[in-house]
Order: sequence, then structure tokens, then C-alpha cells
Amino acid sequence: MSAPSAQPDVAESTDRRSLRSRQSLMDALGKVLTKKDFQEISIQEIADEANLTRATFYLHYPDKDALLQAMTAVRFGESLRQRLDSSPNCGGGLRTIALGVCEYLSRATGCPSGLSRMSLERSVIPVLEGILQDGVKKFNLAGGVDPEILSAIVAWAIFGAATHWALTPNRMPAEQMADVIDSLVSPLWQGVTSAPSL
Repeated sequence: MSAPSAQPDVAESTDRRSLRSRQSLMDALGKVLTKKDFQEISIQEIADEANLTRATFYLHYPDKDALLQAMTAVRFGESLRQRLDSSPNCGGGLRTIALGVCEYLSRATGCPSGLSRMSLERSVIPVLEGILQDGVKKFNLAGGVDPEILSAIVAWAIFGAATHWALTPNRMPAEQMADVIDSLVSPLWQGVTSAPSL
């Protein structure tokens, strides 16, 4: 009889180690960004700050732009989920999301680092789509409506309006813009969803 395989334990420890390395690299980039502009930061500086090797960096990210994108997605996702978790009820969820996106983009577009020059939609849109897809599961959908397409349409609508707002000089307050976005997007959402029957 052969000894049991250690594969599951190896895979699990590798996954945990991989997650720790990714988190360390994101934390390191965040620290280095407080001291230098993104374009001036080298991969070696990030690896050194994370106490990892360049080879480990490249195991997880092809370049520092990919790391910045991953860090942005994680931070944005955490921020938005905390905001939604602190909302007392599901009503106003789209407004809460819109406000979170507006506030995040206003910080990012004012940031001196590469975050303001990076294509933020690569980080923000997948997070929005994921949250909206989770939200749509709580509703009944009109026949023929694909939940992924609905989530994509709503995510892009919120992101597009919030991006336009964030780049506008002398813009209205974020809360007011969230109301505007909600008033435009909610009819679409409500037009194809209904509360599940008990």
C-alpha cells in the first residue's frame, strides 16, 4: 500500500504562500508610492520593500503596472464592500456603489502617482461587475435578461458617469453626483429585476 499523497497540503501551502507574497508586494508598492512617483519606482525596489526576490515578483506579476492594477482592484473592492456592508438595507445599493466609485475616483485622479494615469477601468469595472452579479442573485430577473450583461451595463454606466464627474473642474459634491447616477441607473435595474416571492 502506498503512502497517501501530500499534494493537497502542498497545494494549500503554496496557495497561502502565493497569497502572502502577492499581499506583500501590494503592501510594498503602497509604501514606496508614498515616497516616489510610480514611474520612478523599480521592480527591485518593490521586491526589496516586500523582502522578496525579483524572481518572486515575476512569478506573480508580469510588470509593475499589473501589480498596480491588482493593488487598485483589491483596495477599491475592500473599500466598496465595507461601504455596502455598513448600509442598513439593500435599498439605495446602486447609490451607495455610485458614491463609492465617485469618492474613489476623486482620490485617484488627484493622486500624484501612476494611479491617476493608469487605466482605472481595468481595476474598477471587474470589481463592480462582481458586486453587481452578487446583488442580482437576490432578485428575480425578467425573462431573457442575462445577469452578466446587466451587471456589465450597470457597472460601465456608473463608472462612466463617475469618471466624467471626477475629471470635471468645479464639480458638484460626490453625494449629489451619486444621486444623479442613481436616478439614471436605477430605472434600468428596476425595470428588469423584481424581489423574489416569499
